[in-house]
Amino acid sequence: MRNPKQADDHSLPTPGHLADGFVRVRGARENNLRNVDVDVPRDSIVAFTGVSGSGKSSLAFGTIYAEAQRRYFESVAPYARRLIQQGHNPKVEMISGLPPAVALQQRRGAPSSRSTVGTVTTLSNSLRMLFSRAGTYPAGAEQLDSDAFSPNTAAGACPECHGLGVAHTVSEESLVPDPTLTIREGAIAAWPGAWQGKNLRDILSHLGYDVDVPWRKLPRKQRDWILFTEEQPVVEVTPERDRVAKPYKGRFWSAKSYVLHTLADSQSAAMRERVLAFMESGPCPRCGGTGLRPEALDVTFAGRTIADLNAAPMVKLAEIIRPTAGLKEAGTASRRQSSGEDNEVAVAITADLLHRITVLLDLGLGYLALGRATPTLSPGEMQRLRIATQLRSGLFGVIYVLDEPSAGLHPADAEPLLAVLDQLKASGNSVFVVEHNMDVVRRADWLVDVGPRAGEGGGEVLYSGPVAGLAAIEESVTRPFLFDGGSGSGSDGPSGGSTSDGGNAPQPGTSPRAGGAREPDGWLKLAGISRHNLKDLDAQFPLGVLTAVTGVSGSGKSTLVSHVLGEVVGSGLKTHQAPQPADPDEAGPATPLSVGPVNGADRIDRLVTVDQKPIGRTPRSNLATYTGLFDAVRKEFAATEQARARGFGAGRFSFNVAGGRCETCQGEGFVAVELLFLPGSYGPCPECGGSRYNPETLEVTYRGKNVAEVLRLTVDAAAGFLADIPAAARSLKSLRDVGLGYLRLGQPATELSGGEAQRIKLATELQRAQRGHTLYLLDEPTTGLHPADVQLLMAQLHGLVDSGNTVVVVEHEMAVVAAADWVIDLGPSGGDAGGRIVATGTAADVARSPHSRTAPYLAAALPQPATSQRPEIISV
Repeated sequence: MRNPKQADDHSLPTPGHLADGFVRVRGARENNLRNVDVDVPRDSIVAFTGVSGSGKSSLAFGTIYAEAQRRYFESVAPYARRLIQQGHNPKVEMISGLPPAVALQQRRGAPSSRSTVGTVTTLSNSLRMLFSRAGTYPAGAEQLDSDAFSPNTAAGACPECHGLGVAHTVSEESLVPDPTLTIREGAIAAWPGAWQGKNLRDILSHLGYDVDVPWRKLPRKQRDWILFTEEQPVVEVTPERDRVAKPYKGRFWSAKSYVLHTLADSQSAAMRERVLAFMESGPCPRCGGTGLRPEALDVTFAGRTIADLNAAPMVKLAEIIRPTAGLKEAGTASRRQSSGEDNEVAVAITADLLHRITVLLDLGLGYLALGRATPTLSPGEMQRLRIATQLRSGLFGVIYVLDEPSAGLHPADAEPLLAVLDQLKASGNSVFVVEHNMDVVRRADWLVDVGPRAGEGGGEVLYSGPVAGLAAIEESVTRPFLFDGGSGSGSDGPSGGSTSDGGNAPQPGTSPRAGGAREPDGWLKLAGISRHNLKDLDAQFPLGVLTAVTGVSGSGKSTLVSHVLGEVVGSGLKTHQAPQPADPDEAGPATPLSVGPVNGADRIDRLVTVDQKPIGRTPRSNLATYTGLFDAVRKEFAATEQARARGFGAGRFSFNVAGGRCETCQGEGFVAVELLFLPGSYGPCPECGGSRYNPETLEVTYRGKNVAEVLRLTVDAAAGFLADIPAAARSLKSLRDVGLGYLRLGQPATELSGGEAQRIKLATELQRAQRGHTLYLLDEPTTGLHPADVQLLMAQLHGLVDSGNTVVVVEHEMAVVAAADWVIDLGPSGGDAGGRIVATGTAADVARSPHSRTAPYLAAALPQPATSQRPEIISV
């Protein structure tokens, strides 16, 4: 679209325009943008709005930020460019008035226990330097480099646990759960079954061990050797179980060696999961759980080790270092000093640390410790940590491009965020935010609305100007949510699934139900819950209704719902699929869960947990393969006369296996293009042209399209094309119902947002036949969704409840909480100051709670004053 409606009509850029305070974009064609022209003011807070997939991120990040980054790299020496990961060249005719830009994008993917609050904020670097250069060393000890104080380096990591602080080992109790059994009867439960187990038993017998005496009666020395020896003797064995004796050479493995070998080398997930049950995890006995070497723990500052300071909340850490930071007279640093706590280096480092920690305290994160692992953080906590790292940079005259900075934040946590944005602007910067939170949008100076819908139905700038001006743009899907009380009731329809004949019109799923709150048909009660900041908590969840669990970031919501409730219910279901054992480097050790009596779990037949983790780690994973609809498509291609004549089966039409795929790109559709002094890039495969398949496979067609052309269809288009394939039609209907009609069937998982990934998972569950009472657990399902997309999502969740199921959502969006049948509010704050149920009841009940930080925001979202009974309030 060449001429969006602007508050002021600006002509094409000229040299004089470079000083008029605008960034002028001409001819932007990135992704679905339709040759967009738009002018955006500098030195302002600019909000980019639009439904999911409308093209707003393509404009803000894919065009404006990408061009600023490209220009910066052009100023770097060609040789140095090879050392920097460079982005792509945006498809745009020209951009004028563009300052340098800094991007703060959402990060998704598998968390790592080696990533902590300290590493994310880089505060750990300064703290390690403080101990290295200004710590108090034991007499005669040599000064250590800063790497010696990091559990993530070879110089500092404990050799026993490799810096993780957790030891995974086995014990006699875990390997032999029933010591009254004999070895022949299977006392060593960790050993394999069938022939392998009998083989190890026969080897022991030939080595002279008694396999027919109860395990507990064997001498301690023999028991220890059988279970823990590293020796692997090879003996000639005559099997006891065969009618014809056939001697063979057998190698002995101790129970410990077998378990560790299976975990490290087995390709069978089932075998790894089996032996994992015999492992015990706990603090490393060598380093005490710190992950550090003894020489690092011998160094102190203010009488504390670095492990002590890493474990202290940042508000406490600030108190510890403040006296040093405020020293007026400091000595000269010297390597000959055994302590440097009062020298100039200590003062400089602690002053910098204190300044940077203060930024985090201002954002309400003082309860976090630097050693807190990032997998245990809520999305809101992670978001504020990333924002804080940018805020303290002190840059001037740059554009900050932020991707949904309010995502995952409770309304109370969003208020400090707005102050941060104002501070960045006041410091002489421009702030461009891609945002769905209407409260943040209302505070902006300028608004760019992209749409009107998603995918091919979007890509146009509908409006660019002061926020109030959007009220006149009737085709804007954002307008009714911004000006009509936030309900969106006047919207013509949201993004996904909309077609020329009306498609999927949104339902008013985010307003209180006309018939009032549903009544529970039972209760699920958990007592004595202890995990993370939940301490001996009692919680009750109503069954047969929609429950919203609220509270500020870090209050314990995700721990209660996704972790505790999911684990307790899942462990009691025969059909529950236990998660695969995780790599300790990726997920870290699980915090022990303590739960008392549980009542009501027998009412639940099935558990479904839907989160925002990616549906795949590589471009090979996509919407079609994840939902299973591509299996039906491949079978349909294999059933054609062309395929049968060639002897092609369904596997021929998979791009993941040899046979039908293009071998040049291995079915990926693209190849890496390396340029010596220019940015490397990806280009379509020269052999298959990006289709992923070889020519023979593409000769087979179904209703005039080959398999590559089917994968390029959007969900909306495929719904008509594949309507005669029941399995595919069910999947496509579910995807359209949750607003994903604009996605392509073959769109790689790596291109999907967290909100899109979560809706794909929900759609996959919706297409399955409903059997029994299902408990659905969703963790912040509206994160990253436009209010119009939220309506579609909530309509589906209400439908699940109306079908006799229970839905529990962790949620910050007050319109969603107001539409719930029951609310559980945790708090009152985050970390150790949270973990308690502050109020529970209907939305109207909780809105009246004097102790809840959620109450005033929820009250504002309710259409009328609360008139129900007095809320149940737990004193705090």
